[in-house]
Amino acid sequence: MPKDYSRALRIADQIQRELADLIRNELKDPRIGMITLTGVEVSHDYAHAKVFYTTLRSESDNFLTGKGLEHAAGFLRSHLSHRLKLRVIPQLHFIYDESIERGMRLSQLIDEAVAQEGPAKKMDDT
Repeated sequence: MPKDYSRALRIADQIQRELADLIRNELKDPRIGMITLTGVEVSHDYAHAKVFYTTLRSESDNFLTGKGLEHAAGFLRSHLSHRLKLRVIPQLHFIYDESIERGMRLSQLIDEAVAQEGPAKKMDDT
């Protein structure tokens, strides 16, 4: 495994931890409620970081949360510069992570299919 690859992972992990703490304890924007940071991907030159997040709110609230995070990006980046010992603090790009929502929907569809299969299976057995 190349040394740069593991360094990028360590930096992404550290950014995720620090951002979670900053969002929870420092941000006062009412648009940003309870969010979960699901991952961070840092570019190879460390100039950009994609920050994936999810919420348990409605789609319109998710839009507002995204706008609040974009608005707070400079503030968060500034505070990251004090917490991380890096020459370059990446530009933060917040992306809503739909994978949790998709997983819940798939689980619901599977449950519905199993529930519909139950009565049909009983009729076949008689």
